[in-house]
Amino acid sequence: MADGNASTETTNSDNTTISGGHLVAKALKAEGVDVIFTLCGGHIIDIYDGCADEGIDVIDVRHEQVAAHAADGYARITGKPGCAVVTAGPGTTDAVTGIANAYRAESPMLLIGGQGALSQHKMGSLQDLPHVDMINPISKFAATVPHTERVADLVSMAFREANNGAPGPSFLEIPRDVLDASVPVEKARVPKAGQYRASTRQGGDPAAVERLAELIVRSERPSILLGNQVWTTRATDSAVELVRSLNIPAYMNGAGRGTLPPGDPHHFQLSRRYAFTNSDLIIIVGTPFDFRMGYGKRLSPDATVVQIDLNYATVGKNRDIDLGIVGDADVILSSVLQAASGYGDTGAQGRKGWLEELRTQEQTALDKRAPLLTSDSSPIHPYRLVNEINQFLTEDSIYVGDGGDIVTFSGQVVQPKSPGHWMDPGPLGTLGVGIPFVMAAKYARPDKEVVALFGDGAFSLTGWDFETLVRFDMPFVGIIGNNSSMNQIRYGQIAKYGADRGELGNTLGDVRYSEFAKMLGGYGEEVHDPAEIGPALLRARESGKPSLINVWIDPEVYAPGTMNQTMYK
Repeated sequence: MADGNASTETTNSDNTTISGGHLVAKALKAEGVDVIFTLCGGHIIDIYDGCADEGIDVIDVRHEQVAAHAADGYARITGKPGCAVVTAGPGTTDAVTGIANAYRAESPMLLIGGQGALSQHKMGSLQDLPHVDMINPISKFAATVPHTERVADLVSMAFREANNGAPGPSFLEIPRDVLDASVPVEKARVPKAGQYRASTRQGGDPAAVERLAELIVRSERPSILLGNQVWTTRATDSAVELVRSLNIPAYMNGAGRGTLPPGDPHHFQLSRRYAFTNSDLIIIVGTPFDFRMGYGKRLSPDATVVQIDLNYATVGKNRDIDLGIVGDADVILSSVLQAASGYGDTGAQGRKGWLEELRTQEQTALDKRAPLLTSDSSPIHPYRLVNEINQFLTEDSIYVGDGGDIVTFSGQVVQPKSPGHWMDPGPLGTLGVGIPFVMAAKYARPDKEVVALFGDGAFSLTGWDFETLVRFDMPFVGIIGNNSSMNQIRYGQIAKYGADRGELGNTLGDVRYSEFAKMLGGYGEEVHDPAEIGPALLRARESGKPSLINVWIDPEVYAPGTMNQTMYK
């Protein structure tokens, strides 16, 4: 948790009372929050006043969904909870998608929503809705602040719950009269930084840790999947040391991508299906057996399966396992390595042939795809676009993917070069996260380059906040894979109903998004020739502005992942 010491009281002129909005700001400061993402409304303006006094930045956006996604993205980048503040009624309902996405992605954040005055409860006040009832099923904590004295206390409670076990979002609604009222300073409990919640670094059952160490040592063909929670728990170093010391091939998904750099002898990507079919031991770290894992059915029934997760409810869900360990991935992986190191022979040398077998599978898959990665076809093949992006990335490039089919292509090719440098929506599959994730990443890490790939449909959902990036001087390199379609859905419709109904409800206009970028003060280019992709990306980087390179890709080509989706079978 970041340090945050409450400043001197910002109160009424007599310095003996403090308002609800200033108590919110003090509680945010105690948590280490240095920015809120928001869209203004009359119910919440006292929070802005408090943030100004506490030195908390206010980034105002054009849609509340963007504010919530940005808070989610901030948490992913920094490891600290993000915060979004929105007004009541439609302001809060606009942010619900962002809360839902953070919930499925296990991202800790706090959404604060306004509410009509308690004195007008059930009277039909402006923008009054039952926010808590609506958000409770998709959050870890949702409550109404009943009195000004409780404001900071409930903010700290919301943060505690957001970090309890597998992290997630919390929600607080604060009625207007509660927020605007002032109470005596001595009656308002303001939790002190670092003193109102415990460490979340829970180790697993020691006996289970010893058992896993033994399983690895005895294994001839192990494999490990490093998922979101490897980054959530900042377990990168432990994971790398484990796979290198014990000679285990590693696959990565979600925010776990980048744990091992491309080219590392233990970094594997294209042979996962082969590995999960032929391994004798499969270790799944921080990834549920959801649709991305075929609900666990893609793992060999003959393999010993071990699952490590922060959430007890996730372990063994949808598929039986041989060993489940609940706790922090960083603590558990380091403990497993320590236990395995106690054996005279860890089996590492004997697994050399297994890694060579998988490397052969990787090379075969890569050779098969190679012609498409360098294709000169027109319209541009999506594989050519994502390959150009992969080559463009540097060690400091944070990659953001926002789209359907085009981002499915990128998941097979784009490889971040450092931990924490991959951002995608997560298992909810929410389109529209791109611009807010760029905003969060660029605010939190201004020293990093941010590169974002959008589908044209996805960009359209939240694209107006490109202007916010211009207004706050947040340069990034944006690429739109433009096929004038919601192509992932288009494929499914053609597959199910035939070509004559394949474009019903999913076909978009031919939009020159480069002009949109320039209209809002950014940099833009149109690209029709595959040879111009790389030069256009370099010019966008050199512009020092928010940019959109609009690349026209072939709408008749679909990603293998799109064609294999079970919903279309």
